[in-house]
Amino acid sequence: MAEIRLAIVGLGKIAHDQHLPAVAATPGISVAAVASRNATLDGVPCFLTIEALLASGVEVDAVALCTPPMGRHRLAAAALRAGKHVLLEKPPGASVAEIAPLEALARDRGLTLFATWHSRFAPAVEPARALLAEAEIRSVRVNWKEDVRHWHPGQEWIWQPGGLGVFDPGINALSIVTRILPRPLFVTEAVLEFPGNRATPIAASLRLGDAAGLEVAVEFDWRQTGPQSWDIHVDTADGALVLSGGGRHLSRDGAILHDAPEREYTEIYHRFVALIGAGASEVDLAPLVHVADAFMLGERRVVAEFHW
Repeated sequence: MAEIRLAIVGLGKIAHDQHLPAVAATPGISVAAVASRNATLDGVPCFLTIEALLASGVEVDAVALCTPPMGRHRLAAAALRAGKHVLLEKPPGASVAEIAPLEALARDRGLTLFATWHSRFAPAVEPARALLAEAEIRSVRVNWKEDVRHWHPGQEWIWQPGGLGVFDPGINALSIVTRILPRPLFVTEAVLEFPGNRATPIAASLRLGDAAGLEVAVEFDWRQTGPQSWDIHVDTADGALVLSGGGRHLSRDGAILHDAPEREYTEIYHRFVALIGAGASEVDLAPLVHVADAFMLGERRVVAEFHW
């Protein structure tokens, strides 16, 4: 298969920090163009909009959409109609229902649509999944708490409708939980804390369950200072498993079982290249469905205003 010529749409912090280095480290794919309102990249053609890119005649085979989720459906549809494979940053869209038409369009055009969940590619996630496949799981507790000022400095879009608020990082935890647990989950209750001056929550408490009666307790908070917490605790009949560091480390009863450097985005691009080569798509909406259900079921509480 010829090298895939990739266009990155939305050259912001996540594209600079993760996508560009990951593409550079992945055989079979390279950056051929950029479309971004606020940034350019030396050495490749740059455009202000995806429409200008697609009309330019610059040859690209695939598009990675690294924009905020609001409005991403239009960008993905434009790329698919132009015959380009599409990689969607997480979350795949601003709503659940907007993804099905993209899946249909990709299928009709024989193109790859890849809805990525980068935390699923953390090195200890698959080992945890293998251990839990046949385990007697008694309870699950998730603590995903970080400092929004550090990770999203000045990014107002996260507080706007569709920006998800604390669910922007929280959906990473849900993407791991829905991968490692053997049965589908559903939200049973939620409490969402909204700053008085913001449209999206700064903290959330969820309870999820499954058909066998398993209970999963989830705590998200964007007000964490000091050490950051990205931990999933699973109590099993064989001991207490802890998946920590956002999925980098796995231990059981304090003994390290798996610990490896982060390669999430490199693994994403290896997967994207493989999907294109196989003529396949990969779209799992479970984490986004849980977020949507939390907003639908959740009790809304107003808390102190948030200011940068």
